[in-house]
Amino acid sequence: MTNTLHRYGDAESFRDDYIIFAIPCKGKNDEGAVEKLKTFLRICSSHKPANLGNSQIGSYKPSKSLKPTVHWNRALDADYESVIDALSKSGTVAAVFDSREKAEACLNDLVHADLGLSVNVSTSVDGAKNLGRSCGLNRHSVEYSLGFADPHDHLPNSQILELSTMCGHGMVSFNMARKMLDMVREGRRTPDQAVATLARFCPCGVYNPSRARRLLDNARNHQA
Repeated sequence: MTNTLHRYGDAESFRDDYIIFAIPCKGKNDEGAVEKLKTFLRICSSHKPANLGNSQIGSYKPSKSLKPTVHWNRALDADYESVIDALSKSGTVAAVFDSREKAEACLNDLVHADLGLSVNVSTSVDGAKNLGRSCGLNRHSVEYSLGFADPHDHLPNSQILELSTMCGHGMVSFNMARKMLDMVREGRRTPDQAVATLARFCPCGVYNPSRARRLLDNARNHQA
C-alpha cells in the first residue's frame, strides 16, 4: 500500500507525475539497508527529480521563520543532499519525477544497481506498465484506488482535490489548496510562489511541485 495511491485525477493528469519508492522488509533485508537507501536516493537525485524524500523530510522544507511573507520571497530549489544526509534509519524513501524520460533513466539505473530492495512505481496504471516495459520489467502486481465516496457532498471540487491529495498523509489541507488557488487566480501570488508554500507541508517528499505548478497555471488561465 502506498500513500500516493489516492492522488486525484484521470490518467492524463499523471503524465508529469512518476513516483519511485524503495523500501526494505523488516527482518528480511533491513540490516545494513540505510546505505542502500542512500544509494537509491543518490541515483534518483542524479536524474533531477521534482521532489525527494526519506519519509521524515522532503527536499522542500518549512522555514523556521514565522513571518507570513517567507513563502513568497524564496526560490523553489530542491535540497537533495539534506534529505540523503538526514536518513538515519531503515524506512521508505521516494523520488518524484515530472517526466517519463527522467523516470525511465532513473529506473534503468536502479535495475542495474540491483540494491536488493523492493522498488515500486506509482503513476497511472498504463504509465507504470509502460515504464516497466521500457526497462525490461514485467509488472507482477497492481494496486487500484477505488476513488472517493462522498454521499453527503462534503468534498471540495476537483481542482482542490488534485492539489491536496498529492500529499497522501493529508498534510496539505483542502483549505490551504483552496487559498493558493484563489490567490493565483486573483493575481496576488504566482504559481511558483503558491507551490513554494504547498510543497513544504509534505514531510515525506512525494508532493510534486511540477504537477502542482501546471494545475495552478491551468486554473489561472481558465479563470482568465
